[in-house]
Amino acid sequence: MLNRSVFSIVISAALTISLPVMASGNEQVPAKQDTTHVYSGETEVVFENDGQKVQAFEGSIEVPENRNNPDSRLVPVHYLRFPATGNQAGSPVIYLAGGPGGSGISTVAYPGFRFPLFMAMREFGDVIALDQRGTGKSKSAPGCTSKQSIPPNIPLSETLLTQHYRLAAAECVDFWTSKGVDVLGYTTVESVRDLDQLRQHFGAEKITLWGISYGSHLALASLKMMPEKIDKVIIASAEGLDQTVKLPARTDAYFERLQSAINEQAKAASSYPDIKALMSRVHQRLDENPIRVMMPQDDAEPIEFLFQRIHMQGLAARMIADPHRGVPKMLELYAALDQDITEMLPMIIERAGLNNPYVSFDVMSFAMDVASGITERRRLLVEQQSKHSLLGNLLNFPMPQLNRVVDGLDLGDKFRQYPHSDVPTLLLTGTLDGRTYIKSQQEATRGLTNLKQVVVKNGGHNVFMLTPEITTVIQEFMRDKALETTEIEFQLPDFVQ
Repeated sequence: MLNRSVFSIVISAALTISLPVMASGNEQVPAKQDTTHVYSGETEVVFENDGQKVQAFEGSIEVPENRNNPDSRLVPVHYLRFPATGNQAGSPVIYLAGGPGGSGISTVAYPGFRFPLFMAMREFGDVIALDQRGTGKSKSAPGCTSKQSIPPNIPLSETLLTQHYRLAAAECVDFWTSKGVDVLGYTTVESVRDLDQLRQHFGAEKITLWGISYGSHLALASLKMMPEKIDKVIIASAEGLDQTVKLPARTDAYFERLQSAINEQAKAASSYPDIKALMSRVHQRLDENPIRVMMPQDDAEPIEFLFQRIHMQGLAARMIADPHRGVPKMLELYAALDQDITEMLPMIIERAGLNNPYVSFDVMSFAMDVASGITERRRLLVEQQSKHSLLGNLLNFPMPQLNRVVDGLDLGDKFRQYPHSDVPTLLLTGTLDGRTYIKSQQEATRGLTNLKQVVVKNGGHNVFMLTPEITTVIQEFMRDKALETTEIEFQLPDFVQ
């Protein structure tokens, strides 16, 4: 869940987002093909990414915020469409961003990020960068900053945090309701219905879904709800319909795979011979002696911040997604604290947003996760495993802590049952994915009888564009060719930097 809360901001440097340059005027762009169709309400624009200009169309549809309410207000769902360069009659390819809360339009706008893959996918049909309901340009509900304040210098526990977050959730639901927002409309089921309405908008018999992380969650729900309207599915880092809350024991197993990768590098193996023992030592030390950090203020006296195990666990949970991004920094931080080196903590606390005491939420990311929820059987398993795991429940925070916090929002166990489908599906799985794990991804897709899985050795949670071989595999799948490989190896980063 992507909240602006005490555990919301990743330490590692964020990608710099350059918003797309769009204009409908006289800029020179590649000549459009005569077969290009303009759909109702679309505006032709010039889209620029890293100096490359292409023709695109901005558009939107209006959808009921809550289709179960006959008096529901209409909310916008915006998209950016890149016309097909190859098969003009191919099914529209709709990109589903992760999060929940990610923006498809912002994803294609990142310079040198996934833009080349968006362009490559145009061979197979129009490519749609979608801002799902409540995200990016489709955001129609204000964010909520509650009055729930967590003092920075008191001992923290998961119980105390849970109390604050549940009170903040109730406060924010009241706030959104007062603004005319129907929180019960922000569910994966409603987003699936948005996709079907978008399919009808394009006059397409079927659509192809291409998503990652929560985007795969949405794609799997679509396979369950409307399989006859799906042409193909490409998913990476699959999150199953009952996997909003990850199993803590599988996080521990991930650390064992990470150790094996570290052992491949002599310098790293010498520096980090046992990362689980290192993490446990630091956690125990923080339990016994939390670190008092003086946080400088612009125009006031420094504020004391008590850095505790729960903070370190929360930071680690957000740094393990990709081995080539956050993991080396996480290891360096644990090693420093193990040696009583703390000078870097003020900067880390500031960059991670830990010193912002107020609990805040965005309606889409908040409600989607609470709605997808967790079965009681899995909740009990998570509770049992978290007592003895390295990160406890901090990988999932604030779920399952917010489970069923809003009456009527939870979609129920029937929603959480896995889909059964013969729609051609490609699954890309990173062996060092620190959020959606190998075994979990296999379980999430076990009911798909026409599944092709490609394992990305040493790949993390964000596997798209790691290597050109991934693009090649996707193209082979879209061309209905037999895949030449079922494993792609990606070079490990230097774990000691």
